Parts: sequence; structure tokens; C-alpha cells
Amino acid sequence: MAESTAPRANDAGVTMTETRGDPRIDWSAIEREPEFQELVHARRSFVIPGTIFFLSWYMGFVVLTAVAPDFMGERVYQGLTVGYVLALTQFLMVLVLGIMYLRKSDRVFDPLAQRVIDKYGDGGVPPDREAAREDRASRTGAPTASRETVR
Repeated sequence: MAESTAPRANDAGVTMTETRGDPRIDWSAIEREPEFQELVHARRSFVIPGTIFFLSWYMGFVVLTAVAPDFMGERVYQGLTVGYVLALTQFLMVLVLGIMYLRKSDRVFDPLAQRVIDKYGDGGVPPDREAAREDRASRTGAPTASRETVR
């Protein structure tokens, strides 16, 4: 299903592009669900500390380069200096954080996301609210979406 985008203004008056998908999906209801809130909290509790740690590590390297050039220029092995070793740890840090995120995603984020998808996957309405939606649609004469959606 194709998605359309429409410009809108946020609270600060800045125009943003909002993605609109299937109009039958109640995105605000999904956002209020405990499963979705748990997913958002779990992701933030990993991403924010990981970002702070990485940026601190990087800025520590930059500050150390500026403050202690003699230390950073000390040779560790032949032409390899402390500065080069610490610079290479930046690449190692990206690799380690990436692997940690993938593992956390497989074990925590993906199962949480699957619970939300399972609950709202068929037309964006949880099963306990399907009858209410069909009843409301029959009273207003609006067509209802079939739960037999081709995926």
C-alpha cells in the first residue's frame, strides 16, 4: 500500500512532513498501548546511554589530543602511537555497540514490536475492538475492512 506525505507544522511552527499510511489504523491508540510504550522505553534505555557513552569516548579522545599531545605521540610499537591506538578504538567501539544493539534487538525490541504487530496487525484495530468498529460502521453506513487482509 502506498503511503502519502503531507506537510504539517509542529508545536514550534516548523513545517514537517508527516507520513500517512492506512487511514483505518488508529495510530494514537497504538501509541497509548502498554506494549508500544514498553518498546519505546526499552529502545530509549539502550540508545540514549549508548549514544552518551560513545560521544563521551570520542570527545575524550579529542580533548586528550588537544591537552596531551606528548602523551598521544608516545610510541607504543615502532610507528604506532598512543593516539593511533586510541583512534582505532573508535572503530572498535562502533563495532561493539552495533553488535550489542543487534543482540538487544533480537532479544528485546523485536519481540516487543511483534506483540504490537500481532495486536494491531489486522487493519490497525485490536481484536477486542473489532466488533465495536463494525457496529459503529454499520450505524454510519461506512464500509468495514475485512479481517482477511492479504499480506
